[in-house]
Amino acid sequence: MNTNTKIAIAFASILATGVIAFAAIAAVQNANRPTPTIDDATGVAATVEENSHRLDDVPDAPVTVVEFLDFECEACGAFYPFVEELRVKYDGQINYVIRYFPIPSHNNSTTAALAVEAAAQQGKLEQMYNRMFETQAQWGESGESKADLFRTYAQEIGLDMSQYDNAIADPKTAERVAFDFEAGRSLGVNGTPTFFVNDKKLELQSLEDLEAAIVSELPK
Repeated sequence: MNTNTKIAIAFASILATGVIAFAAIAAVQNANRPTPTIDDATGVAATVEENSHRLDDVPDAPVTVVEFLDFECEACGAFYPFVEELRVKYDGQINYVIRYFPIPSHNNSTTAALAVEAAAQQGKLEQMYNRMFETQAQWGESGESKADLFRTYAQEIGLDMSQYDNAIADPKTAERVAFDFEAGRSLGVNGTPTFFVNDKKLELQSLEDLEAAIVSELPK
C-alpha cells in the first residue's frame, strides 16, 4: 500500500470515527463521569490541563500541539509516524500533548488507554504510547479483550507489575481517561485524531496541514 493510499484511508477513518463517536456518546456516560475545567468566558474546556500528558515539554515554547487520540484508531496509527517525524524536526520548539479519546465502539480502545495511563503513573508514558501504536496492527479491531497482551507490554517496558495491576483496577485511572474524553466532547472533538495548535482546532485535509499549522505559529 503506497503512502497516498494510506493517507486516503486515514482521512476516511477520521470521518467514520466522527460518526461513531456521536452514536456512542450515551454508552460512555455515567453518574461518576468527571467534569473538565470549563472556561467561564468561552463555555468550553481547556485544551491543556495541569494533568495533561506531555510527550514534549518545552518551557516558553511558542507552539503547543494537542492531539486527542484513540490507540485503536487506524487513522491515529497512520498519523503516528508522521507525528513522530514532526516531534524530531521541531524538537525544542513545540510542546506536544496527548489526550485520551477512546471511541466506545472500539473494543480495546479504553483498555489500551488504561494501560497507557497506568504506565504514565510510573513515568513511562512515552514507552507505552509507542508500544501501542507500533503493535496496533497486531491487536486492533479484535473482538477479544487484549488486557493480558497490554500487561505483557507493561512487563517489557519494565513497570512494577504490582503497581500496574493496582492502577488498572483503580477507578481513578478510568476517571482520568474519562476526564480527557469529556474535555474532548466539550471542545467539539467528534473523531480521532483531532489536533489543536495553540488552542485552534484543525480541520485537516492532508497530513501536511498539521506541519503547516505548526510553522504558521512559529516566530518568523
